[in-house]
Amino acid sequence: MRSVRTFAVEDPATLEVVAHVPDLGVDDALAAVDRAAAAYPSWSRTSPRHRSDVLRRAHELMLRDKDELAALIARENGKSLTDAAGEVGYAAEFFRWYSEEAVRPGGEYGEAPAGGARTLVSHRPVGVAALVTPWNFPAAMATRKIGPALAAGCTVVLKPAAETPLTALAVARILSEAGVPDGAVEVVTTTDAAGVVAAWLADDRVRKVSFTGSTGVGRTLLRQAADRVLNASMELGGNAPVVVTEDADLDAAVAGTMVAKFRNGGQACTAANRIYVHRDVAFDFLARFGAAVEKLTVGPAADGAAIGPLITAAAVDRVRRTVEHAVAEGARISHRAQLPDAPGHFYPPTVLADVAPDATILRDEIFGPVAPVVVWDDEDELIRLVNDTEYGLAAYVFAGELGRAVRLGERIEAGMVGINRGLVSDPSAPFGGVKQSGLGREGAREGLREFQETQYLSVDWPE
Repeated sequence: MRSVRTFAVEDPATLEVVAHVPDLGVDDALAAVDRAAAAYPSWSRTSPRHRSDVLRRAHELMLRDKDELAALIARENGKSLTDAAGEVGYAAEFFRWYSEEAVRPGGEYGEAPAGGARTLVSHRPVGVAALVTPWNFPAAMATRKIGPALAAGCTVVLKPAAETPLTALAVARILSEAGVPDGAVEVVTTTDAAGVVAAWLADDRVRKVSFTGSTGVGRTLLRQAADRVLNASMELGGNAPVVVTEDADLDAAVAGTMVAKFRNGGQACTAANRIYVHRDVAFDFLARFGAAVEKLTVGPAADGAAIGPLITAAAVDRVRRTVEHAVAEGARISHRAQLPDAPGHFYPPTVLADVAPDATILRDEIFGPVAPVVVWDDEDELIRLVNDTEYGLAAYVFAGELGRAVRLGERIEAGMVGINRGLVSDPSAPFGGVKQSGLGREGAREGLREFQETQYLSVDWPE
């Protein structure tokens, strides 16, 4: 037996090594495709009801193991136990949702306009799918892709992030227990992400790539996918604005912004990145929001903290430099939470006031617990500022009059807009963005269609 290299998985809150996992290479990745391709003919021919039953069982098993899964996520990712438990419930829901969608594949039957033929439209599995998931939601990002792929009849090869591979392996074990056949879900843990994914995208047996991660990496994968005209779904970066109007319920706006900004410590593509508050309520909002931020507890999940560490030391350095640059440009640190006396990769939740509308910090994802607040007066100028970005994933609007809130939401160039709430994600809704925030949708019926090809039969039908 050949020896297998391994790499360490670190708890970012304590810097302790949690486990060692196999560091697989290109040959191993292609062997995983061998197994997925071998499993595909049988799995794709199983009845929709059977695939539904397997996914429903996976949902039940995830809920059975919810405490252990939450502890595992908190250990390798660092997020609070509250956030981790919420992720497990959300992740499991994708298996339940797609267990229901599996038996509703849809289709069309109709008469050709010119007569003489009938058209039968159906949806078929696309084939072996390569899935690439990030570290910030290690369970949910996996199930959001695996669920619809299996429901459609596809088999998958999954490369989880090297920072958080243990959750993906746990999900794979649950799927096996639920009845997913060998080879239908192959997890490849590796530190050679570029080499493994490039090998998959070059393999003729792989007919789909679904990626969640940065826009920069997404562009690279799209260029590689173009060589084979590969079916591609991309859930990429975000730069989500929060808009607070002068008639907003400030208690609701503060509570919603806290969720939108600080869930998972701000390490989410949907995280609030820019907070635009009307001048008439800016002072009051900042006082209330800042007080809430100062009350946040920071530390390891095991201590019950609300905010965990950033994923790496490099992430802490990047966020620190971002804040220092913002202050150099004129921003002011108005409120801050306390840091723990702990060795992990912690950065204090921070509110920045006096942020200029053209500040550098508003241009890119912060991906950390930093909230820049910008004051606005004119609604048309506000919309110009909100849309002045290459990203268009999520946005949040807090307004007292619902019609106005909806009208503002419709003017924002984003795939998802939360209206008077700080959460937009739901398995029954189409998750995804516009502009350079991605291609395609995850969740809802659209998520199933991402793993299907449409075929129609034109049947001769003499009059």
